[in-house]
Amino acid sequence: MADQSLRGRFVWHELKTPNAGESHAFYQRVVGWKAQPWEQDPSYTLLSGGGEPIAATVASEGDEPQWIHYIGTADVDATVAQATELGATVIKEPTDIPNGARYAILSDPQGATFAVYAAPLPHQREKDPRRGQFSWMELATTDAKAALDFYCTLFGWERSAAHDMGPLGFYYIFSRNGRDLGGAFDKPASMPGAAAWLGYIRGKDLDKVAQVAKKAGGTLINGPMEVPGGDWIAQFVDAHGAAFAVHVLKNDLAQAAVHPQMELAVEAEAPPPQKKAAAKKSAAKKPAAKAKPAAKKSTAAPRRAGQKSGKKTTKRSGTKASRVRGRSVKAKARAKTAGRKRSAVGAKKSAKNKTRARPKKGK
Repeated sequence: MADQSLRGRFVWHELKTPNAGESHAFYQRVVGWKAQPWEQDPSYTLLSGGGEPIAATVASEGDEPQWIHYIGTADVDATVAQATELGATVIKEPTDIPNGARYAILSDPQGATFAVYAAPLPHQREKDPRRGQFSWMELATTDAKAALDFYCTLFGWERSAAHDMGPLGFYYIFSRNGRDLGGAFDKPASMPGAAAWLGYIRGKDLDKVAQVAKKAGGTLINGPMEVPGGDWIAQFVDAHGAAFAVHVLKNDLAQAAVHPQMELAVEAEAPPPQKKAAAKKSAAKKPAAKAKPAAKKSTAAPRRAGQKSGKKTTKRSGTKASRVRGRSVKAKARAKTAGRKRSAVGAKKSAKNKTRARPKKGK
């Protein structure tokens, strides 16, 4: 039977940043998140993706900007005690937060920072991440095998696969309830920084994300690239130096491959230009839609107040494109011919009406 508890789930994500306002603007532009104050403490700003709060920002207070990822557990104190026995170091002791939950921040035996969280409130059932939500978690560390032993013991994760990357070693996949959550690998000597977790946010257009991130002050550090299984990824550093990544699923790429062809077919059957203009004019008269209410806070979201695969291109065959263009030309020709016929008939009727309307000469 599947474990429906919080244990082993990535339930929350927190960004330590020197400027929360700038970070909110950056992620809103790049991944479409929306910022909103936490109802229990307006000084703590939530970030919503996929229609629900999934993250928040806190002041870095001189620390290096970074993302801290929270993993669920049934008992924070017991998990912290077990983690320290397994070699972890406590960064933030177990602490209560306003919604009745409890959390702690630790460093694993290899030095990667993570947090644990427990909530008394009913939690949502586990589901696949939507666009704008974290869809993959990756650990770059000094000893991937040992690190996974630590996390599997602590959170009940399972090893599901190991991909041979040649000179770079193995990429180990870990899962929960038969669903892959992320991977771990031994970071090469050329990779800067200490061991760390990297969160991947589900998106739909890596090329566009890369362009927008660059304009917003971010930096593309790896990719876009295809990974085993057909997904595509790209890794970035945000405007203040915190690392994050974007993940496009293979299924999303398949849908994107069909969409442009649908657009071409619609364009081929489009009405004449004057009708389009009339439609636009009519649409302009519509009153502005009312603003949507702010997204509700997820019951699984922790948090205390201020404590602390390039994009795959779709190729259309020349034959298919020719058929679409041919239909478009034929449609236009038929419309033109029909227009001429209507004009001729209209002229005859008009002439006949004029003849009937002339006054008779007096007798």
